[in-house]
Amino acid sequence: MDRILIRGGNRLAGRLPISGAKNAALTLMPCALLTEEPLTLRNLPRLADVDTFGHLLNQLGVSTLIEGARPEDFGRVMTLRASRLTSTVAPYDIVRKMRASILVLGPLVARAGEATVSLPGGCAIGNRPIDLHLKALEAMGARIELAAGYVKAVAPQGRLPGGRVSFPIVSVGATENAIMAAVTAAGSTRIDNAAREPEIVDLCRCLVAMGAAIEGIGTETLEIEGRDRLHGATYAVMPDRIEAGSYACAAAITGGTLDLVGARASEMQATVDALVAAGVEIEQRQEVLHVSAKNGIAPLELSTAPFPGFATDMQAQFMALLTRAHGASVLTETIFENRYMHVPELARMGADIRVSGRTAVVRGVDRLIGAPVMATDLRASMSLILAGLAAEGETQVNRVYHLDRGYERLEEKLSAVGADIERVSDG
Repeated sequence: MDRILIRGGNRLAGRLPISGAKNAALTLMPCALLTEEPLTLRNLPRLADVDTFGHLLNQLGVSTLIEGARPEDFGRVMTLRASRLTSTVAPYDIVRKMRASILVLGPLVARAGEATVSLPGGCAIGNRPIDLHLKALEAMGARIELAAGYVKAVAPQGRLPGGRVSFPIVSVGATENAIMAAVTAAGSTRIDNAAREPEIVDLCRCLVAMGAAIEGIGTETLEIEGRDRLHGATYAVMPDRIEAGSYACAAAITGGTLDLVGARASEMQATVDALVAAGVEIEQRQEVLHVSAKNGIAPLELSTAPFPGFATDMQAQFMALLTRAHGASVLTETIFENRYMHVPELARMGADIRVSGRTAVVRGVDRLIGAPVMATDLRASMSLILAGLAAEGETQVNRVYHLDRGYERLEEKLSAVGADIERVSDG
């Protein structure tokens, strides 16, 4: 099993390219199910989750072709084509590996009139039920059946009629499934209280490029007029705002200066605002986000919230950063009920963190000490990398397969800007 070794203390400096967004890529790939024509996605990140989703689409009858990337594309170019679906079943053995597999539900019902998808169950950072996905499809006319650990959705007369979807709470995944189901419905669909994340804007723009009719993109109310068919398109995946925020924290915790190539402050404003409040200098210079931290880290009070609020996917990274702040910080996690599993691991490195329910008080310490630690989920693993970059001595991060789900070429990128980091394999 691979592990990452970090010898901390180096100040990071230089240019670091930001990859295509994992969360956007996993939403754009199932769009290929909505048309018989090819969908070409550029700037697709090289990640384990992208490969897993590709395998799932292959099982449904989608062909995937990896092309050579252009010089301006850091990631891959993939062409997906669903000329003929060979299955409408997403099996347990794939869905259990990645919750994003539920995103084939909406487009399969839209294209084939039915879909059978394994229930994904819980996950390490808390329970994430799919009831809102199912209620959205029901509001558009689907019949839902649950049996033997699978959910089956069936469209009457083979096509969803459309309808009105009103989410009681904001749900990114349910909004994405509802959008993909609605774009080829027989009638119009209105989605109220829709999630507004940049990845959803990216999804809508890709679907529009494929011929969909969507109004209100970027707002909480979406009006979608169903089309008889969509066509193929070529579309570039947006840059990963969570990766960009993570590397901005890397610059901050090491007192360094990084130019994040491709990062857009407008898509991660809450993260930028929090970094600026902590004393980090940030400036958008055309296609580069300049991050500089030379005067130490100020304490913060942060609470996670749906976009445009502070992202839950940045909470663990900021916790690592705030272990080096001059004073006490307060973090409140409102999205997931079990997202502090990185706290004991940071404590092994000398961090002073106290958790009470959904609130964590982080008191900055004079130094962190390298230690063997274990990653528990994707973002928690990045928090340990950040702590290792600032720690004295060597940090060994185990279970790095979590990292490989969401950070492309992490060791290569960090080494290029001055980190002493390497991957070691037992095999």
